[in-house]
Amino acid sequence: MSNAPRIAPVRLGPVLIDFPIALAAMSGYSDWPTRVVARRMGAGYTIGEALLDRFVVDVSKGRKARRYLRVTDDDHPAGAQLMGSTGEQLGPAARRLVEAGFDVIALDPLGQPLAKSGLRADLVREDLNFGCPVKKVVGKCRGGYLLGQPREAVEIVSRVRDAVPPHVPVTVKLRRGMDDSSESRDAFDAILEGVFARGAAAVTVHGRTVRQRYDGRSSWDFLREVKQRLGRRIVFGSGDLFTAQDCLAMLDQTGVDGLTIARGAIGNPWIFGELRALLSGTSVPTPPSVAQQREALVAHYRLAESLYGPKRAGFVMCKYGIKYARVHPRPIEVRDAFAAARNAEHWWAVLDRWYGASGPYP
Repeated sequence: MSNAPRIAPVRLGPVLIDFPIALAAMSGYSDWPTRVVARRMGAGYTIGEALLDRFVVDVSKGRKARRYLRVTDDDHPAGAQLMGSTGEQLGPAARRLVEAGFDVIALDPLGQPLAKSGLRADLVREDLNFGCPVKKVVGKCRGGYLLGQPREAVEIVSRVRDAVPPHVPVTVKLRRGMDDSSESRDAFDAILEGVFARGAAAVTVHGRTVRQRYDGRSSWDFLREVKQRLGRRIVFGSGDLFTAQDCLAMLDQTGVDGLTIARGAIGNPWIFGELRALLSGTSVPTPPSVAQQREALVAHYRLAESLYGPKRAGFVMCKYGIKYARVHPRPIEVRDAFAAARNAEHWWAVLDRWYGASGPYP
């Protein structure tokens, strides 16, 4: 493994990411418990689930604020991803996230000056998502829609850059275009150059078009072209990263500065430690034993319970159990068992049956 590609720390403004392999933003999945688990397993950076600008502005306290706007000292550096279609909405939403803790109020030892709450400020970014392929998002002139509107997209970045404190990095997520037309590529190129000119600290590029959604292969050749064009400017790669070997291959083939891992990390947080091992020139650790899987599931559950409360945690963790089941020696049966669970009691019964000492895999 001596010829493994090298990966260096990256700096987004004052934010140092010593291991630029991130948990990507995924709606419904990249919540605070999942981010904390990923960090504990080796992720160098995490990005919260994508939030609409209006939602962020309207939610200021209560259960929803605690769920979506939570950042703690074991969740850093952490990013907050925003979606929206106008600078008028996105600017106030970005400031709200700063106030909520994603950039100035945090419990991290590398904190910056004291905020008015008395808590130390932290290393955080705002991440604008111009590439979401979900139909209802594109239809509302958010996300992927902006890939066809270079002037509007660049103006949004400029407004958000102006709206947040100078020390807060602003980054942008892009798909490679709306489709494979030359017009779409021209628009992408214009956005790419424009966002850096307006102060973006980095871009994350997914190698599929919006029209592809999640079908077909992600174009790593496109990622390589983007990185070669941008030179020293920071590029994170995304798309088709399901194993540590996939991640190693993308780094090797594209030369990107870092990665954001999405679906490949949900239910498989071990991917971060495995990649760390590969990049250090050692062998990939053996797959987690069932006992280790149980330990991770229990830790994830306890974090979810602290966020959602004891009644809701069981329901929330059923969908995560389905994802974790992929690593189990009997994935289909375990998946179906978690899918049938409806509450905390059911969830723990599945855990004891398939992951406990009384089950077939001690």
